[in-house]
Amino acid sequence: MTQAPAHPRSVRRRHDREIVALAVPAFGALVAEPLFVMADSAIVGHLGTAQLAGLGIASALLMTAVSVFVFLAYATTAAVARRVGAGDLPSAIRQGMDGIWLALLLGTAVIAVVLPTAPFLVDLFGASDTAAPYATTYLRISALGIPAMLVVLAATGVLRGLQNTRTPLYVAIAGFVANAVLNVALVYGAGLGIAGSAWGTVIAQCGMAAVYLGVVIRGARRHGASLRPDSAGIRASAQAGVPLLVRTLSLRAILMITTAMAARLGDADIAAHQIVLSLWSLLAFALDAIAIAGQAIIGRHLGAGDARGARDVCRRMVEWGIAVGIALGVLVVLSRPALLPLFTGDSSVREAALPALVIVALTQPICGVVFVLDGVLMGAGDGPYLAWAMLLTLAVFAPVALLIPALGGGLTALWAAMTLMMTVRMLTLWLRTRSGRWVVTGASR
Repeated sequence: MTQAPAHPRSVRRRHDREIVALAVPAFGALVAEPLFVMADSAIVGHLGTAQLAGLGIASALLMTAVSVFVFLAYATTAAVARRVGAGDLPSAIRQGMDGIWLALLLGTAVIAVVLPTAPFLVDLFGASDTAAPYATTYLRISALGIPAMLVVLAATGVLRGLQNTRTPLYVAIAGFVANAVLNVALVYGAGLGIAGSAWGTVIAQCGMAAVYLGVVIRGARRHGASLRPDSAGIRASAQAGVPLLVRTLSLRAILMITTAMAARLGDADIAAHQIVLSLWSLLAFALDAIAIAGQAIIGRHLGAGDARGARDVCRRMVEWGIAVGIALGVLVVLSRPALLPLFTGDSSVREAALPALVIVALTQPICGVVFVLDGVLMGAGDGPYLAWAMLLTLAVFAPVALLIPALGGGLTALWAAMTLMMTVRMLTLWLRTRSGRWVVTGASR
């Protein structure tokens, strides 16, 4: 006797419960990450302007270096989730260990580059003579924690692939608290100044990495997975990460071009741009949380050979992305009168930011679709297509953005170009998902 198919409404409810269970903790963990920098800024800011300026430059360099390697989380999530779906937990954890070993190798390489070149990198960012020594000190000490930061990325990908986003949330919260306590104790209690802030961050990151490694090692022992480095597995992890690295670098280039063009528009426009970009990035956390859920769920369905389930989840997540995008857009429009005074008292900056903020609000549904489909294709291991699609988007966006100052356009025109960028991304991702070529089932792509 064949089993009757589940009612569509019950299937949607099941998908909804799963999306919420993964996305909500993922959102909390994402929000906790920038709190590290905020805590450091609040503590170091009381040491003086030069120290705070040095921290700002060093933090920008560190975050750029770490964000380039975010593929360690994305590629690991997809690979582990596939093997979970195939019912092969030892292989899933083994795949995760390959990603962690790759993170350690990359982290060591970054240290070897940053330590001797720290003064040059700080000077490249235009640090003043008073801020440069503090920036160099912070950068050199904090660089020692980069391997731990990259291990955290890879191990987070392992746990997401195992359909566990709660542990990363707990670790992120504990890491934030430890970082704040250590910073206060070392900066003021031990009198180490900005060096104490850097050491506090390194210790907190190493502690987070140790907790993650403990969780993964326990899982490996429970399921009989090897913990030793495997050269073939590490190479496979690196190869899977290269397309996502290209995607990330292309996206970073788009953001850098946007900021560079805003700087040419004048002080009020660049200040307004920084406000709008900060709010845009905050909204992205909510949408990225859904994308993270998509990576884990899609990978699991494809690993289990459930192509129809993967398509159904994709469709439902797009609906979630649109709905959350609409809600965020409405929230931005309604909160504008209260939001802008929190950032600036300059009326010229508020006037420049207001129409750009309206554009951000109106495009949130588009952003919702883009983030979700990006996560779906990552979960499917469709990295090469994501790389080519982002390169195409960069090729369309760059000439438009570069022409805006020359044609007399302002910040509103620049953010209209950002809307064009997101629209191109949406079209390329939608065409790919509609084609069905991303639906490749099995334990590996």
